[in-house]
Amino acid sequence: MDFRVEQIDQVIQNAIGVMEDSKVQIYEICEAARRELVSLSQELDDVLAETNETIDKVDRLEREYRLARARLSEVSKDFVRYTEQDIKTAYEKATQIQTDLMVYREKENYLKERRGELQKRAKNVEVSIERAETLNIQMSVVLEYLSGDLNQVTRILESAKNQQMIGLKIILAQEEERKRMAREIHDGPAQSLANLVMRTEIAERMLDTNDLQLIRNELIDLKGQIRYGLEEIRKIIFNLRPMALDDLGLVPTLRKFVQDFEEKNMIRSAFETTGKERRLPTALEAGVFRLVQEAFNNALKHANPTFVSAELNFLQDSIHLLIEDNGAGFHVDVVQSKTRINSQFGLVGMTERVKLLQGKIDIDSAPGQGTKINIFVPLKTGPEKELIAHGDQSGSAS
Repeated sequence: MDFRVEQIDQVIQNAIGVMEDSKVQIYEICEAARRELVSLSQELDDVLAETNETIDKVDRLEREYRLARARLSEVSKDFVRYTEQDIKTAYEKATQIQTDLMVYREKENYLKERRGELQKRAKNVEVSIERAETLNIQMSVVLEYLSGDLNQVTRILESAKNQQMIGLKIILAQEEERKRMAREIHDGPAQSLANLVMRTEIAERMLDTNDLQLIRNELIDLKGQIRYGLEEIRKIIFNLRPMALDDLGLVPTLRKFVQDFEEKNMIRSAFETTGKERRLPTALEAGVFRLVQEAFNNALKHANPTFVSAELNFLQDSIHLLIEDNGAGFHVDVVQSKTRINSQFGLVGMTERVKLLQGKIDIDSAPGQGTKINIFVPLKTGPEKELIAHGDQSGSAS
């Protein structure tokens, strides 16, 4: 047995060495891509600025060319008032402006093409960075497990494989959730703020036009965008950790979540409670909230229901959570068999979360018959419940 452990240790150490070297290389590739993205962004800003200047120049030359042609037509028709030199001067000026206009139009087309090329390259680099970060996270998680105590590793391999998978999934889900939040902020509030800066500049320019109604319309639209951006930030904060859960408790937070779910997705929803309502341990409230959130989001994404409901029953020494929908349904055995390490936190994740709460879950579903989920959780404290608190922020990665 000792010889076997020594061999396993040697294999693990070799794997750790290779993965650490690979991780360094991935990090260097990622950093090089970041530097390239910074360079592309700077070049793109310069091209955008030059494009705007060129567009303004083309507009100005077009106005000057129209005036020059009108002047040439005027002097060419009136030989009494204007001399041959006047006609020649007008012609040369019109020709020169026309030449400049052609040059700047070509420059405008080139800059627009260059702008599109840079935007495409920047997008590709962003995708490469995201892939490298994902791979780096996965390797870090594996290294963390491989670098642990060898005896603990062998015990996990022999007697606790499922728990290892659960822990690994929670860590991966946490990292994936952080990336998702970063993407939401980048694609939502960050883009909205950039757009607001541009719109305020437009409004500032409008001040010179003295068109009060146009300025008022622009400000009204600007105010609407600010409200939309604020709502997006509030949604991100709520998904990360509903503040009402700490302040008001589980029942009001679930009631608000179900109401918002119905308004946002136009799906009839309901929430009811039975028994004597009371505050539960923080970790348990967070775990139950995430279970409802995951079930509703899963129904929305996969079942196409017209009605979703949740019922929370407060019993003497446990709670009973019943979640139903009238959606498409599914084969339970097929879904529960998806235990790959990279599977997302759907019904499989809900089952694992209930186990961490030392509870029981029963999923009843069939194609075309909707889904019914019964969850029973005992009202007692334990280390498993505290673990769910640490994994709380991974819950919205349904």
